[in-house]
Amino acid sequence: MFEKFCRFRHIMSLGLAGHSDELFRRKSFPAGARVLDIGFGFGDTTRLIAAQVAPNGEAVGVDGAQNFTDLATREAAEAGLNNASFFSADAQGDDLRGPYDYAFSRFGTMFFYLPGVALRNIRRALAPGGELTMIVWRKREDNPWVHEAERRVKQIVPVVPLEETDQVHCGPGPFSMSGPDMVSDMLRSAGYEHIAFARYDTDICIGRNLDEAVEFALALGPAGEVIRLAGEAGERLRGQVIAALRETLSPYQRADGIWAGSSTWFVTARNPAR
Repeated sequence: MFEKFCRFRHIMSLGLAGHSDELFRRKSFPAGARVLDIGFGFGDTTRLIAAQVAPNGEAVGVDGAQNFTDLATREAAEAGLNNASFFSADAQGDDLRGPYDYAFSRFGTMFFYLPGVALRNIRRALAPGGELTMIVWRKREDNPWVHEAERRVKQIVPVVPLEETDQVHCGPGPFSMSGPDMVSDMLRSAGYEHIAFARYDTDICIGRNLDEAVEFALALGPAGEVIRLAGEAGERLRGQVIAALRETLSPYQRADGIWAGSSTWFVTARNPAR
């Protein structure tokens, strides 16, 4: 998926930044703090955190993909950031090189196969009293930027249940942490306290034009996964799907691109002070 993410990097960075920028406006990390950025992707949030905690703080990014680690390391060096570093590991069970004062994740925790195990491992990497902040998507119906395309494709392409395929897929999916009651229970079971949720809604860019928005939906969104998992049947219907997606996404067209509504939870939880 690395090549696809790079192809749509401008959309990923511009679109997802709307939520993390708002979070940082509400509460930035203090100077001198050591912060873990979980699932850093291109490293843009890690670099922002490094600037917030400078000059004596440190931002450390962890991601499961070595390609992202290499890219983010190179770009941080080119930017002259000596307090940002990156490493590859599985946040579900590997050593996360703590302790950290804070842990942060923008859309990185929803894809854990074992979220309870991962959240406990992250808590172990936090110092006593340390805080975890996650940005996660709220329910599908409040995220038309991705749900409208998925819904339309499912009307055309036969849906293959994940348990019936051996193809690579996105696991639990982007909405696995949309329910605050479930996530609260999960965090409490992992040993966190002082759990809080704050909702944030904003339009995000999903393409500079209609063609790109359709390409993005088919390359990286749940709509594209429906086609991939359907195999030959999905490919035979691709032309029909493209036409349907153009019709579905065209109402979101503005002069500066395709913008659709999105909704997230800003989740905070604290590691108990010993």
